[in-house]
Amino acid sequence: MTETPFRPRRSALYLPAANARALEKARALACDAVIIDLEDSVAPEAKAAAREAAVAAVKAGGFGRRELVVRVNGLDTPYGEADLKAMAEAGPDAVLAPKITDAGDVARYDSRLSHAPATTRLWVMIETARCLFHLDGIGAAARTSRLSCMVMGLNDLAKETGARLTPAREAFAPALALSVAAARAHGVAILDGVFADLEDEAGFIAECEQGAIFGFDGKTVIHPRQVGPCNRVFSPSPEALADARAVIEAFAAPANQGKGAIRVGGRMAEHLHLVQAERLVAMAGGLEE
Repeated sequence: MTETPFRPRRSALYLPAANARALEKARALACDAVIIDLEDSVAPEAKAAAREAAVAAVKAGGFGRRELVVRVNGLDTPYGEADLKAMAEAGPDAVLAPKITDAGDVARYDSRLSHAPATTRLWVMIETARCLFHLDGIGAAARTSRLSCMVMGLNDLAKETGARLTPAREAFAPALALSVAAARAHGVAILDGVFADLEDEAGFIAECEQGAIFGFDGKTVIHPRQVGPCNRVFSPSPEALADARAVIEAFAAPANQGKGAIRVGGRMAEHLHLVQAERLVAMAGGLEE
C-alpha cells in the first residue's frame, strides 16, 4: 500500500460506541486519535446498536484533525463480519482489529475492507501469546495491505500468559521491545497499551515515559484526563527539537555534502541521526498543523 503522510499519534482515546455524550465531547479534546470501541466495552446484547452508533458518528464527522478509528469485534465472533461490512461502507480513518495472531489474520481483515475508501487504514491489536512469535510477519504485512499501526493490548496478554502486570511491566519488556522493533522494521506506527488506574497520575506518567523510552509513537488512553499528560510525554521537547534542527542544518551545509559523519555541537552525528532528526521535526510539524 502507498505510505500515508505522517500523523501524530501521541494519545488515542478509547470510547464506547454507545456513549453518545462522550463521542460528542471527544470532538473537542486534544487527543490525536479517537478509537470508537465495539468490542470489549460493549455487552453482547448491545453490539448491534453500538455498530449503528459508530456508523452514525463516522458519517457525522466533526472530529477535525483527530484520527477516527473503530475497533471492531473479531472475525471469530458472531459480530465481526457485520462490523467490518459496516465500517467498509462508513469509511473511518482506520479499523482496529483485535487479537491478531499472524500475517494471515492481517490479510483476512484487509480483505473485508477491500471496498472501503483508500484512506481507510488497518490497525491491529498485539494482545495474544501466539502473535508474539509472528511479530515480524505481522509488520511485513504492511507491504501488501492497509496495515499502518500496531496497538499493544497488555491486559489480554497478561490474561493469556498468566504474567503479572506490575507497575514496571518487567514481564512484558521483551514483548514491548520486540513489537516496537517489528513496527519500525516495516514502517508501521505503534502505540503502547492502556493504564487502568485513573487515580494514579504519577503511575500513568511513569508508564508513558517508559513507553517513550521503548520507542512507542504514543499511548492508548481510557479517560480524557490522561490525554494532556500523555501528549506532553510523547511530544518532542524544545531542547530535542533544537538539537534535531541543528543536525539537519549541519548535514545540509555545502561543506558537509557527501560526509557520512560530521561534528554537530561537540558531538559526532551520522546519517542515522539525520533520519531520527528529520522524523522528530516532521512530528513537530504535524503537531502544529
